[in-house]
Amino acid sequence: MIKTLNYLKSVLFNLPRPQKRVISVCADTAFILLAMWAAFSLRFESLAWMPSERQLLVFGCTVVTSVFAFVKLGLYRAVIRYISEKALMVMIMGVLISATSLIIYGYLFQALVPRSVPVIYGALVFMLVAGTRFAFRTLINRPREKAKGRVLIVGTGPKALQLSSALVQGTEYRPMGFVSPDRTKHKSLIAGKQVYGLGHIQRAVREQGIQRIFLALEDDGSVDRKSLIRNLEELVVPVQTVPSMSEMVAGQARINDIRDLDVEDLLGRDPVKPNADLVADSLTDKVVMVTGAGGSIGSELCRQIIRHRPKVLVLFEQSEFSLYAIERELRSISQIESVEVELYPVLGNICHRRRCERVMRAFGVQVVYHAAAYKHVPLVEHNVIEGVQNNLFGTWHAAEAAIDAGVERFVLISTDKAVRPTNVMGATKRLAELVLQGLATRQTDTVFSMVRFGNVLGSSGSVVPLFRDQIRDGGPVTVTHPDITRYFMTIPEASQLVLQAGTMGQGGDVFVLDMGGPVKIADLARKMIRLMGLSEKTEQHPDGDIEVIYTGLRPGEKLFEELLIGDNPQGTSHPRIMMATEVSLSWADVDKTLRQLMIASRNFDCASVVELLKSAPTGYTPNGVLEDFVWCEIGGSDAMIEATDPDDDKVRKLY
Repeated sequence: MIKTLNYLKSVLFNLPRPQKRVISVCADTAFILLAMWAAFSLRFESLAWMPSERQLLVFGCTVVTSVFAFVKLGLYRAVIRYISEKALMVMIMGVLISATSLIIYGYLFQALVPRSVPVIYGALVFMLVAGTRFAFRTLINRPREKAKGRVLIVGTGPKALQLSSALVQGTEYRPMGFVSPDRTKHKSLIAGKQVYGLGHIQRAVREQGIQRIFLALEDDGSVDRKSLIRNLEELVVPVQTVPSMSEMVAGQARINDIRDLDVEDLLGRDPVKPNADLVADSLTDKVVMVTGAGGSIGSELCRQIIRHRPKVLVLFEQSEFSLYAIERELRSISQIESVEVELYPVLGNICHRRRCERVMRAFGVQVVYHAAAYKHVPLVEHNVIEGVQNNLFGTWHAAEAAIDAGVERFVLISTDKAVRPTNVMGATKRLAELVLQGLATRQTDTVFSMVRFGNVLGSSGSVVPLFRDQIRDGGPVTVTHPDITRYFMTIPEASQLVLQAGTMGQGGDVFVLDMGGPVKIADLARKMIRLMGLSEKTEQHPDGDIEVIYTGLRPGEKLFEELLIGDNPQGTSHPRIMMATEVSLSWADVDKTLRQLMIASRNFDCASVVELLKSAPTGYTPNGVLEDFVWCEIGGSDAMIEATDPDDDKVRKLY
């Protein structure tokens, strides 16, 4: 029987489209004639009933009229494999026209058509026309025996229904039911599939043989995602999600583009929401420049800035490929969302002050978001001079260029590692904050502000993509220390905070985010293992899939990060943004430190650079020895270039 059905299915499926329409018309003609004969036979309670000549004429005219109505209503244009419930309305209209024509022709030709016959006929023809089509749809879409992976869909809204429909039409997954956080929907039916309450999800996974779970929640935030993820962790079944509605509307993704959980779900807290009106007032019709525009934070800043419709957006980036990629993406966003913004991709290095100034003057830049920096702690520990040049002097040169070019606002993207730093990266970022605070006291035309936040989930240096790759490769997952914790936020959230702070700064302000509690990295790794459908391998569970191993703290790394140096942060107009009250320096003191660091870095005197960073009021306390690769390889002082004057001719040749 199954082989016969599969053969019939393959034959019908491979027929040319015109032949399929001819078959549909012939079938409907037969159904109409059968329904009319059955209606009269039921009315007269006789299977031997035969129509008279006048009734045969009525039959023929009704058939022609009915088929003509079906053609005009578009019934034969519908592809049976993808026919939807909306086609029912077309069939109902066609059946009403057909039943009405039966009455009219009976009256015109003076044929006997009892009043109950059109009603019986309408019901029968609808069952035959609609029933056969939906039966064939079920046959054609029937899962193959080798078949699809069994999945549960978490959600019962429009997004969940769209996903279910897309999966039914596809070849990979077979939806077995829905999961609703609303207990009242338990045991109800949606699209013919059972809805399970969240408390019954374990039973559903066991009984239905579920191999994967898809999150298809609406974007309104009505569901406690943190609690939901905690429940799903216990299942040891891969959990994935579908794109947001905004991505689908923008054409960036389809409903069946299944992917790993968003970092927001792993973070487990509500993101910070900016004051959109205030941000728009500071960006709309402005000339904005983003340094490091191709990086994780810089690129997201650009995506959000362009939606506030600035007059001009200047993308300043030293990586050619990163600049090309973000420009192409922004032009696509601009076209899709009909945003008219002039985009200027500019190659350049923030360490080149004259280049920065020329660019700012050329476009009349009014607002600068300075995201360009080296952020990877171990790499900066191994490349001390470059870290100082880029993070400290690059910020200084860009800020001085902004002052000379008449920029109104300059916002620095800082880091929680600038608080009591134990590494060169954090020390350079803290000193960069002091530089901007000093410049804020030296002049008032350019408003400087800084935004300090924690680690960014999903960025190029984040642990999330690293852990994900390690889990996919079969492990082990590497964590530096069992007790290491970090503050986390998402890239869009960090960018929103930067934009918000850019409107709030009055001059030399350091803004920090109330990020809630820190996240234990080892717990994050275990959560990812469970949500990818695997188990942790431990001494107690030697049969587990993925082992978590501890590799020891890396150079410059500390167990706990902080966001505030002082203990008395001030509130702001945003409930989740605070303003730090911390020590600052006069410009004379900052300038003296910068000059000394300039000489030491140009001499390639890494030891002196570290000592100057320690003596500056940064709170820098190294937790290890100097590990610059070149300095250690050449032998310390042998690597130095003798030059004491920043304008020395010997130095000019090298820089």
